[in-house]
Amino acid sequence: MQKKAMPYLRWRQVVSGLTGAALVCTLLAGCNSKSSGDAETASGEKQASAPAATSSAAVAKKVIVFYGNSLAAGYGLDPSQAFPALIGKRIDSLGLPYKVVNAGLSGETSAGGKSRISWVLRQSADIFVLELGGNDGLRGLPLSSTRENLQAIMDTVRHKNPETTIVIAGMQIPPNLGTTYTKEFRELFKQLADKNNAILIPFLLEGVGGIPRLNQADGIHPTAEGHRMVAENVWKVLEPVVRKAETNP
Repeated sequence: MQKKAMPYLRWRQVVSGLTGAALVCTLLAGCNSKSSGDAETASGEKQASAPAATSSAAVAKKVIVFYGNSLAAGYGLDPSQAFPALIGKRIDSLGLPYKVVNAGLSGETSAGGKSRISWVLRQSADIFVLELGGNDGLRGLPLSSTRENLQAIMDTVRHKNPETTIVIAGMQIPPNLGTTYTKEFRELFKQLADKNNAILIPFLLEGVGGIPRLNQADGIHPTAEGHRMVAENVWKVLEPVVRKAETNP
C-alpha cells in the first residue's frame, strides 16, 4: 500500500472548501447504438421484431452503482475521466452485460450518504461499490459514527435486494490526527467488509495518494492519469465479481 502521507493542511483546505456538487448519475455502459433492427432482412416481420429483441437485451443488463464522494464524482475533471466512467468503458469494450451508474457527490460524508441512499436505490443495484468515509477521516469525525453510517447504508442496500454484491473501497488518511485514529480508520473498512460478507478494495488510492504528479494542485484529488490508475485498482477487485455474476446469472 502507499505509505507516503499527503500534507494534512492541504487536505483540510480542500475538504472545507468543497461545495455540494450536483449528483452525477450517468449511465455509461449502454447497448451498442446500432441495433439489429438496422440490418436489412428479407422478411418484413423479422425486421419489425428485431428492435423489440434489442430492447429486451437492454433491460436485461445488470447495474453497477458507484456510491461515493468527490473521488467517484471526478472532482476537477470531466466526469468521463473519473474512474467509474473508465470502468464503464472497459465493461463496454469487453461486451459484458452491465451498465454503470455513478452516484458520486463531491463533499459527501458517510452521514450524507446515509441520508440519500434510499433515493439512489430507486435504481436497483446488482453490484454496489461503496466509496465513502474519506471525508469523515479528514475531518476527524468519530469513527463510531462513520461505522454506523456505512453499516446503515449497506443494510439499506441489502434490504432493497439481498442478492446485491457489495464492494467496499478502503481508504487511508494522513497521520496528523494521531496513530491510533489513523490505524483504526484504516482497519474500519476491512472490519465492515468481513462483517457484511462484502468484497474489499484494500486501498482505493494505492499508487496514487501522496504522489504529486498524479494529483491535482489541491494534493487530494487525482488527475486524469491518477484516475486511470485508480480504475486499475478497482478493476483488479471488480473483474472477478463481474465475471462470476456473468456465469451465474
